[in-house]
Amino acid sequence: MRVSIKLKFSVFLAALLILTVVVLSYLVLRGIERNQQTQIEDILSQQTRLVNLNVRQSYYTESIHLEPDAFLQQSGRRLAQELANSTGLPIALYDMKGQQVGSSITTGERTEGMTETLNYVLQNKIVYREQGETLLYVAPLDGPDGQMGAVRMQYSIQSYHEFYARILNLFMWAGIAVVGLSFILGYLFYNRFAVAITRLKKSADSIREGDYIEASPVKRKDELGELGQGIYYMSTSIRQNITAMHDEQQKLKLAIEKLQALEQQQKQYIGNISHEFKTPLTSIKAYVELLNMYKDDPQLLEDATNNIGKETERLYEMVEKVLHISALEKYDFENQAEDVEVRALLEDACGRMRGKAEKFGLAMELNLEPATIHSDRENLMHIFINLLDNAIKYNEPAGVIRVYSEPRVQEQKAVIRIFNSGVPIPEESREKIFEPFYTVNKDRARKTGGTGLGLSLVKQFVEKQGGTIQLLPLYKDDEEGTTFELTFPLVNPSLQVGNNSE
Repeated sequence: MRVSIKLKFSVFLAALLILTVVVLSYLVLRGIERNQQTQIEDILSQQTRLVNLNVRQSYYTESIHLEPDAFLQQSGRRLAQELANSTGLPIALYDMKGQQVGSSITTGERTEGMTETLNYVLQNKIVYREQGETLLYVAPLDGPDGQMGAVRMQYSIQSYHEFYARILNLFMWAGIAVVGLSFILGYLFYNRFAVAITRLKKSADSIREGDYIEASPVKRKDELGELGQGIYYMSTSIRQNITAMHDEQQKLKLAIEKLQALEQQQKQYIGNISHEFKTPLTSIKAYVELLNMYKDDPQLLEDATNNIGKETERLYEMVEKVLHISALEKYDFENQAEDVEVRALLEDACGRMRGKAEKFGLAMELNLEPATIHSDRENLMHIFINLLDNAIKYNEPAGVIRVYSEPRVQEQKAVIRIFNSGVPIPEESREKIFEPFYTVNKDRARKTGGTGLGLSLVKQFVEKQGGTIQLLPLYKDDEEGTTFELTFPLVNPSLQVGNNSE
């Protein structure tokens, strides 16, 4: 059976209060009882001294020639009455034999147990005991030469009992009132705690069901407030962790999809490599077979030598570029980035390729502005050489190659464009030219020695340097040809303005 925590707290408080009231009442009543006993003993002790004083005084003034026993026998009844009048207490006198010699008690005198009591008192000791509402007090009676008997006094203790009963009754009703009131107040007080604990429980249940809280469920400056704040932080942390876990799960899903796509690309890549390698090897094999059949044909020998050389060169270039692509994925740490001045590097690359361009009757025009980027110098040179080589291979006779660069300070990037006046790349091939082994024109690629790996390699080099490359669209009024645009982040764009103004 479920019991409310506030009821448990209230019952515990009530039990604690009851225990407190009982212990306190016991201690107070015990103190009152001892105080009454002490007070009674003092009063009766004083009365005993007064009795002894009156008896000795009467003995010395009236019967000094008599023995104490004879004096008591003769004057006992009178003395008892006089002493009762002076003390206001019923008094009885006894001699050393335990015989009563005088008493002011006329009716209802109780004498049970007196023999034993007198035997004890006649040994010069005091005895008192309660008989109902009366305290029976028996003490030694002093004579001229020591104890000569005993005196018994009856002292009413009804008022003490009534006072004790009133105090006990007061404690009982006060205790009941305090316990009842405390139970009610405690119930109301603990109700606030119970409400706070209920809110904390509801918040914990909400978190368990995935409904995370947006604020602390309780606003208190105590341990419950700290607990509420802790539950809120826990909820936030769990939500963030679960969100992160979902994000990681999505990333893992995307990674699996990419791995599957990569596996498919790898199969296609291997197939393309096999196909591209097979074509020149087939040509070489065919010429070798023809040479074996017609060893004395000089024209065949010349053609075979030229074609086998071209196909061998093509195979060599293909293998080299495949190795470059593989190395890009494995040896990123070999890149040595530094600040590179683009204009100087482009002038160097164009100088290296100018001879090949002139061999095919191509003009090379440069329009370069200084711009500094942070990149690997050798990789940049490889990018520029490949693009210039493509511009030469796929150009028209007497065509032109234009190389342009400028820093765009507002956009914080350096822009490089390489244009050739050859046949433009068809629209349907624009998205595929950066794929490995893709060539727009297979026959022309074989004729020029193209492998379809150059632009794929260039794209990977560019992206490794934090740049981008794209084939610019050809508009209506543009000069016919092909333009590749590269962009790289500028180093200290604000300083590039000063360099350009010079």
